[in-house]
Amino acid sequence: MPLRAVVITVSDRSAAGGREDAAGPLAVAALRDAGFDCPDAVVVPDGADSVASALRGAVADGARLVVTTGGTGLGPRDRTPEGTTAVIERSIPGIPEELRRRGTAETPGGMLSRGIAGVAGGTLVVNLPGSPKAVASGMPVIVSVARHVIDQLEGGDH
Repeated sequence: MPLRAVVITVSDRSAAGGREDAAGPLAVAALRDAGFDCPDAVVVPDGADSVASALRGAVADGARLVVTTGGTGLGPRDRTPEGTTAVIERSIPGIPEELRRRGTAETPGGMLSRGIAGVAGGTLVVNLPGSPKAVASGMPVIVSVARHVIDQLEGGDH
């Protein structure tokens, strides 16, 4: 049975219908291509509370992997890392370090992402920036380690 994954797009404009979500569908496609059971992306407004609520809902619904896109920058409402911190129990700093390294190799602005990664119960949670380019370069990183992380959360060997 395929593992369940969820993509949460964090964007005031997309949540209000003012802009089409371009990043979320890219993440969904990458997860489906990797064999995950992944519904279409959920879109929520910016802000720590909306992110935390969406993450808690995904974890409660049995998602083993949750990828967020958006809200990792420096804007006043970019609070995805804060919402994620409220939900995760343990951080995994190596994943966002690699995401920032790759992002910075593509554009200097990549180093400005404040995205984090961690574990909430048996679920891996990873924040990606909201640009389609960042999602396209970040998803291979996530897919490359996700199953191993989930296996370890289930007590598997290193």
